Amino acid sequence: MIEFALIMPFFLIIGLWGVELAHYSYQTMRVGQLAAHVADNASRIGDYSTLQNRKIYESDIDDLLIGVDLQAGPKMELFDRGRVIISSLEVNGAGQQYIHWQRCLGTRPVWSSYGKEGDLKPGGLGPVGSEVFASPNDAVMFVELQYEYNPLISSTFIGTPVISSIASFTVRSSRDLSRVYQTSPASPKMTCDKFTSLVS
Repeated sequence: MIEFALIMPFFLIIGLWGVELAHYSYQTMRVGQLAAHVADNASRIGDYSTLQNRKIYESDIDDLLIGVDLQAGPKMELFDRGRVIISSLEVNGAGQQYIHWQRCLGTRPVWSSYGKEGDLKPGGLGPVGSEVFASPNDAVMFVELQYEYNPLISSTFIGTPVISSIASFTVRSSRDLSRVYQTSPASPKMTCDKFTSLVS
């Protein structure tokens, strides 16, 4: 009984640390999946028309961001603890790669690691050696997601590290690349100078 009492705290700590580590691994996987889903969905948004290229609206982007928050679930607190950055990589009239538009949501005070709206990206977008490029008259949706880990038990075990993930998808259909359109009444424009957790 005495020996059991002496070793029990040690095994309890090891067990709790293992549970926290498993939870961290699970959340890392979720962040990666969420980034991929945002990029995939961003490549599909827009109105449908057989007469003209598909237009995208600010409301489409807002719906996209609301959707990823619902997918993450309230316990994750995605936009309270993190930030999603969506960039549209395109080719301008001079044949140069550039970020045409960029939208963000989340209270985490971070900027894109790969450039801001309007930046020329001659070497493509993404980590060195894994850059993506847009084709002429096409676009690539590039998503960055940063999330401050929310411990399941206690931050004592592994702290609150930042989980980062990126994903990209080529736009799936012919898209009107001239601009992001507005609805009437106007929808919120989630520019990257805002640090909010709500689409308002």
